[in-house]
Amino acid sequence: MSLAAGKTWNQWVGNYNEFTKATGQINRWVRVGGWEKVATPAGTFDAIAMQVVMRLDDEEFWRWPTTCNYAVWYAPAAHAVVREERRAQYVEKGGDAHIILDMMHGIYNYEGKNVWTYARIVDDHTIVGFRQTDGWARTRTVYFAMEFSRPFEHYGYKEFAKQDYRGFWRKFDQYRDFPEMAGKQLRAWFDFKTNPGDKIQVKFALSPVSTDGALTNIRDEIPHWNFDRTRREGQAAWEKELSRVAVTMDSRDDLTSFYTSLYHTMISPTVYMDADGQYKGIDQNVHTAMWKPARQQGRNTAHDSKQRSFTNYTTFSLWDTFRALHPLMNIIEPTRDRDMARSMLAHYDQSPEHMLPVWSHYGNENWCMIGYHSVSVLADAIVTGNLTGSEANTALDTMVQTAHTGYYDGISWYEKLGYVPEDKNSTSVSKTLEYAYDDWAIAQAAQKLGRTAVYNEFIKRSQNWRNVWDPSVRFMRPKDSSGKFLPNFDAQKTEGQGFIEGNAWNYSLFVPQDPEGLATVMGGKAKLAKYLDELFTMHLPDSFFAETEDITRDGIVGGYIHGNEPAHHVAYLYNWTDEPWTTQSRVRGILRQQYKAAPDGLGGNDDCGQMSAWYVFSSIGFYPVAPASGKYMLGSPAVKTAVIRLENGRTFTVEARNQGEQNVYVSRVTLNGRDLGRRYVIYSDIAAGGRLVFFMSDKHA
Repeated sequence: MSLAAGKTWNQWVGNYNEFTKATGQINRWVRVGGWEKVATPAGTFDAIAMQVVMRLDDEEFWRWPTTCNYAVWYAPAAHAVVREERRAQYVEKGGDAHIILDMMHGIYNYEGKNVWTYARIVDDHTIVGFRQTDGWARTRTVYFAMEFSRPFEHYGYKEFAKQDYRGFWRKFDQYRDFPEMAGKQLRAWFDFKTNPGDKIQVKFALSPVSTDGALTNIRDEIPHWNFDRTRREGQAAWEKELSRVAVTMDSRDDLTSFYTSLYHTMISPTVYMDADGQYKGIDQNVHTAMWKPARQQGRNTAHDSKQRSFTNYTTFSLWDTFRALHPLMNIIEPTRDRDMARSMLAHYDQSPEHMLPVWSHYGNENWCMIGYHSVSVLADAIVTGNLTGSEANTALDTMVQTAHTGYYDGISWYEKLGYVPEDKNSTSVSKTLEYAYDDWAIAQAAQKLGRTAVYNEFIKRSQNWRNVWDPSVRFMRPKDSSGKFLPNFDAQKTEGQGFIEGNAWNYSLFVPQDPEGLATVMGGKAKLAKYLDELFTMHLPDSFFAETEDITRDGIVGGYIHGNEPAHHVAYLYNWTDEPWTTQSRVRGILRQQYKAAPDGLGGNDDCGQMSAWYVFSSIGFYPVAPASGKYMLGSPAVKTAVIRLENGRTFTVEARNQGEQNVYVSRVTLNGRDLGRRYVIYSDIAAGGRLVFFMSDKHA
């Protein structure tokens, strides 16, 4: 592997010396041979950022997402195995070589984030340690192991934080060739003697449990030093995952957007366990990923009681991902989605609050956003038959208990009054609406399992959305604890109006479980259609953006906010009016405007794959407006063909005949050669395999 003409490693070494000596900073990555210097892209976990220089042998190597340095950070397979990342280091033409291990770098750095870092020299080519951080995942400790392919000559570190107490460790010169390193802000260095043409390879692994676990992960997952083999295995793993859906589209940019989106949906949730199945649970104890069916947990059932292993997952951004990402996994990767459900049930068993996850990550509950949307994921799995028997009944029990946790985010008031009062708990309208949907999801699971009492309780609770509908202004609106609507209402404002990351215009449509009822209170189907038209065509003033978080004009169509999640189902609501063709044109417009094959190609935060899951579903031609219904509302496919390769060995094919940029309307739909006769497909249609054909036109019916 040769350097480009005129380029030498000494050029980079000069930059390295300048950065470290003059500023104390380290250049993250340098691309040699015409590539500019760039910052290291952030990985799924920022716990240990190993900063070394990488030379790429050619441009194609950089372009492939499975082999470039930042993508391999994520994992050799989908859903980002947290325990491993791979790097190769090619050295200069000879003499001294230096590699830096940066244990300071991270996302959202702030003073005090690093609680403690530690490293230990195992031998002349192996280092282990950990970093403990505060903040997001407040008790997160990440263990690591790093191996070099050749021995280092010398090593040491620098502490960049003030040490308040050194104790009797001060009797040692700890900063050079001492076998332990400890402090809050550390960067370690390793010196090598090299000859021209030498290369140094590096293996790096993470563990949620221990340094021994990290070492085991390295030796289990990469027992060799063949970098090209590792690269090929990574490519093959991603090829397998991405080929679960094979599409043809009108342009290369469309294909890029589709497979980028599908790739994004497979980055999280992330595998969270060592090679031996151990992980640190929400109770901060070490567990092994084994699922115990209900009888072993005390339930009296006739199902078998053998333990079954599962893959444990974390990074559950559920306020976002319950909407489309998990329903997508339930179709294309039901085994993985079932393991995610089991991971949620394990979380519940370990939870001091006896709740399912809200926004869990790395053995911590972050309590981010609102709702108890894990119940939607579990209910969708139960209703579609992906979670059955004792597991399903145990899951329902955890769902009910979570929904009765009175001290969580206004639930006691919600159960007492039928809504969350704004004077007792803020963002009350959003909470009321989302709790009502979650309650409906619980009711669907209970109905599937024949649990009539649970169904009756929660189907009644699912109508609580009506308690915050104000017919005088024709919007959802906050109430106080006395039952009065609050004054100074502004449907466009996001601040102080009872909503979170949205406004009344968008959130008033969050009744995915009962669009018919919503249309009725609005005055009928025509009034719902008129409301939707106004939402998509209005102009938001600049003052709207002064109060919003994670929303810019780039993510907005009229007043419809696609750059955040609460309204992702809204374009499909025309299917409950007499104008289903408007869903078709709106969906195709959003696909064009909000997704592009460019670095800024998303209209908002991808939020762990939800934005991308919307694209995947909508491009294929349908979308889960109400997860746990088993229904997927029809839109307007952007693909020419899509073949979903199901785990059961069957295929479900979508074909759009007469597809084209202007042909956004659907004149007819057939399933297996027969007119569909409804505006949705159901889960069993897909799972059985078959062929769904859309006949496209430039005019609506």
